[in-house]
Amino acid sequence: MATASFRKGALLFHALSDLTRLALLDQLTNGERCVCELTDAMKAGQSRLSFHLKVLKEAGLILDRREGRWMYYSINPEAIEELEELVESLKHAAKAAAPSSRCC
Repeated sequence: MATASFRKGALLFHALSDLTRLALLDQLTNGERCVCELTDAMKAGQSRLSFHLKVLKEAGLILDRREGRWMYYSINPEAIEELEELVESLKHAAKAAAPSSRCC
């Protein structure tokens, strides 16, 4: 895996390493949601969710669009494909790795 792939993987896995962010992604599995809908569904303040949405957006996992004064969020399917490819490459590497009997 190239260094750029490592960086992107770290960014993706960091974004996925928080329960609130995973819950936000779960809320978006049924389609685009307004930030006001997310705050109601998550029973959390907008400033708290804004932080987590920013992390997910910076990782490329979600897309946003403005309509009037509201922001709408949706899952980025390209990022999910990229995540799947990363996990697949790790699975292939793990299968191909021979057990080592060497010890330092």
